[in-house]
Order: sequence, then C-alpha cells, then structure tokens
Amino acid sequence: MPQYLLLLHEDPAQYADVSPEEMQAIVARYAEWSRGLRERGRIVGGQKLRDDGGRHVRAGGAVTDGPYVEGKEVLGGFFTVVADDYDGAVAIARECPHLSNGWIEVREVEPT
Repeated sequence: MPQYLLLLHEDPAQYADVSPEEMQAIVARYAEWSRGLRERGRIVGGQKLRDDGGRHVRAGGAVTDGPYVEGKEVLGGFFTVVADDYDGAVAIARECPHLSNGWIEVREVEPT
C-alpha cells in the first residue's frame, strides 16, 4: 500500500500566548488522532519539528536559515500514513487536528 507524507505547515507565532494547559490539550488531540490511525493500521510514524526553520543547503555550499518562503510559516512536523491512493490520504489529512491552526501538504512517497 502506498505511503504518504502529511507535511504540517504552521505559523509558530500563533502559539505564543498558549498556556501550558492549552498546549497539553493540543498535544492530546494529536495523540488521540494518531492512536486512531494506529488502531486502523494507517500510520507509519511522525514527528514534531523544531520551530526554528532549520537550514537550507544549496549547491556551492550556501547555507541559509529557514523558513525558506516569504512569510512566517514553517514545516512544523509530519506524519507518514498508508492509504490506497491520494483520495484516501487526503481523507486521513482532513481528520487531523492540525487543520484547526495550519494547513497540510499531502505527498506520496516514491517506493524504493
């Protein structure tokens, strides 16, 4: 079955005023969602990325700090899921709690 990356884009500034209790509630929603995917055999893995935007390396050795597009959004994390096709992967993404504060890019993983 094909694998898809759900790339979670967000503006980290939106969490600046979130209390620790609110952050725990947000994390709990993601944990509940991913647990449901695990029970259905649809999740391969996932990780939260640091908000700093990372580094961008180009040919010739140039290294710049991210984010890499105009704006304040960063790639905040990702999940790898399995689905029959893009429609199935998009259906999984539509259930993700991330859509309440960001957007999700869905990309199929090239089989090796």
